Amino acid sequence: MKKQAELFNGKAKTVYATDDPDKLILHFRNDTSAFDGEKIEQLDRKGMVNNRFNAFIMEKLEAAGVPTHHEKIISDEESLVKNLDMLPIECVVRNISTGSLCKRLGVEEGMDLNPPTFEFFLKNDELHDPMINDYHILSFKWATEDEIAQMKTLTFKVNDILTKLFRDAGMLLVDYKLEFGRYQGALLLGDEFTPDGCRLWDIETRKKLDKDRFRQGLGGVVEAYEEVAHRLGVKL
Repeated sequence: MKKQAELFNGKAKTVYATDDPDKLILHFRNDTSAFDGEKIEQLDRKGMVNNRFNAFIMEKLEAAGVPTHHEKIISDEESLVKNLDMLPIECVVRNISTGSLCKRLGVEEGMDLNPPTFEFFLKNDELHDPMINDYHILSFKWATEDEIAQMKTLTFKVNDILTKLFRDAGMLLVDYKLEFGRYQGALLLGDEFTPDGCRLWDIETRKKLDKDRFRQGLGGVVEAYEEVAHRLGVKL
């Protein structure tokens, strides 16, 4: 598989074409950003940790019946993935109240949410990823009614699988976002699942083990990601 032209350069990942039109190379960089790119730093080892962490999670989900774009790791910072037609939608599940949910609704931080909340957001940095609903998605033809139902079903299936996985390793899966794309007539989980896109707390101390350490200037960002990986048994 030969790497070809760069197709997309995001906040922390670069996507490359390959000599197979159905496959892409996902490069996890050491870049770390927050607040729509207002705060950016380079953190050693982060690309490698996220690449291996993502592969581990994607393989767990695939084995549990969630179809994903992940194919295999091809280097420390790169993975081969299926070439999806990505939907411009983020699916967010919250199991514990924190972050923007508390600011928007005026609820206290740290509440267990039963049932968990589900929200759609439009993936658009310039608009700061505004919250949307099923009607927006259908009216603007970002996805079909069947795809909306599939996204909800798959996102909650991921929640069931990963909530237990993290809890068994002494962590709380506080919230996370997922993105989906079309591939040969099917809807697959795309993008990534790393501590960049979820919140993880230690189950006893509620120590933050995710990108909130970067957002809030707590330090030890990569060390926290490595701690999560080691607890799960990810080989770094």
